[in-house]
Amino acid sequence: MSVVGAERLPAEVDVLVVGSGAAGMSAAITAAASGLTTVIVEKSERWGGTTARSGGGVWIPGNEVVSAKAPADSIRDARTYLHALIGDDVPPELIDAYLDRGPETISFLNRNSGLDLEWVRGYSDYFPELPGGRASGRSCEPKPFDVRAIGDDFATMEPFYTPTPLNVVVKQSDYRWLSTGLRRWRGPVRMLAVGARTFTAKARGRKLVGLGNALVASLMVGLQRHGVPVHLGAALDGLIAEGGVVTGARVRDGDGVRDIVVTRGVILASGGFDHDRALRAEHHRPPAGPDLSLGVVTNTGDGLRAAMSIGADAAVLDDAWWAPSIPLPRGPWFALAERSLPRSIMVNARGERFMNESLPYVEATHAMFGEGSGVAENLPAWLVFDQTYRNRYLFAGKPARSPLPKRWFAEGALVKADTITGLAVELGVPEGSLEATIDRFNGFARAGVDDDFHRGESAYDHYYGDTSNSPNPSLGEISTGPFYAASMVPADLGTKGGVRIDVNARVLRADGTVIEGLYAAGNVAAPVMGRTYAGPGATIGPAMVFGHVAALDAAARSV
Repeated sequence: MSVVGAERLPAEVDVLVVGSGAAGMSAAITAAASGLTTVIVEKSERWGGTTARSGGGVWIPGNEVVSAKAPADSIRDARTYLHALIGDDVPPELIDAYLDRGPETISFLNRNSGLDLEWVRGYSDYFPELPGGRASGRSCEPKPFDVRAIGDDFATMEPFYTPTPLNVVVKQSDYRWLSTGLRRWRGPVRMLAVGARTFTAKARGRKLVGLGNALVASLMVGLQRHGVPVHLGAALDGLIAEGGVVTGARVRDGDGVRDIVVTRGVILASGGFDHDRALRAEHHRPPAGPDLSLGVVTNTGDGLRAAMSIGADAAVLDDAWWAPSIPLPRGPWFALAERSLPRSIMVNARGERFMNESLPYVEATHAMFGEGSGVAENLPAWLVFDQTYRNRYLFAGKPARSPLPKRWFAEGALVKADTITGLAVELGVPEGSLEATIDRFNGFARAGVDDDFHRGESAYDHYYGDTSNSPNPSLGEISTGPFYAASMVPADLGTKGGVRIDVNARVLRADGTVIEGLYAAGNVAAPVMGRTYAGPGATIGPAMVFGHVAALDAAARSV
């Protein structure tokens, strides 16, 4: 049954959910299953939000999917890990609530939607050496999903942020091996498996999607099952509060502005302020901003502004879910594996390395900005690699040895030279600096130990490394011309800061009191991860959990 339609907005509803990404879908399914009349309003003309554009990873420790495959994992260890990692940036009770309610959320959605997750074996926590960290990983991802199951609603689903390499249906677990090409037997075997999956599905008339598309499509099954209508092109225009209690919302659609009365609450799941130039300029350092955001273009901070206008407090507005990216002509390419593969380094305008290039993406971009509050210290930055790297590995979706598009070079995303000195001239770095940097790095590569930044010491560093490379999967000499430099920019997967919430996802004022009837989950809420990132899917995981928790609290409210 299609639930995405253009029918008129209702005058009254128990729960109004603003936004149709993972947070909003989780909230709406839970609210409807609890017996509440529930409606989703979505500003975009497509549903799925930034979740649909993402890799679709879900980091929720101790859930039934992970526990079935990795029984050694425990909530206790995850608690130790998160508290050690996040520290005092987040109230400890919020971290505990996320961990305690996470398994329940997955179990509920497994029963009440088409969600079908699998453990991503070996996709390490981002800081596995911390107490409680897991090198074997805790992340899940959705299995490829046949969108025939959601019928006509597929036509308005938000697409993935970029075409997948070779236009095949991939999983996160595939990409690790695809990126290393023919270097190990797993690469070609995985290529064949991915191709077989894609073409077998087509031969059988199935229409598979993967990654974030698979996640939101499987949750759409839950919305359809529970009859939750999704109104597209319907934007939050403000909140209605009486006596400090939220009693409704103003929503703008093609028919104008309409007041909707809510009896149980408004759940904000409207995403961040990724594409709002004023808020980005106020809170983030250049060149970060809308032009480098991979979030949906309709994420302009509507929920944040509406909540703050009635007294909500906010936190971490100056941070984002950063994604070091290559500014290709069609938009930023999130450089995930590219930074971790041997025979590559990142350098700044001084021609110097400034970090472990294999760092998790949020921390890597923090290093690009540097510690100061003024001009970004290590920008501009470039990923430097040699021809052997190019001959061996997938790069920005292009298979090894295949020509890189001339347009990438013409528009300045990439630079190429026959010698290191020639490359340094092209980049305009100080004379002799890049040569000295690469000479020093090559010594580390031969020894297998990075004395400067410890690249290759963490299990996470090796996940996207080349396990056939000796003596260190993350290090390799940059020695075979021609040489390349790809511009690296601080793109993002969405902004990180938002309104503060309590353990029940209720929005808080600056004095810690609750704004009754108002909830938030996802990127409109201040992050339970604070200024860091625990593992693959640690954005979507909390979004789903606190969406679920918000709906349960709304269902329990006295009215």
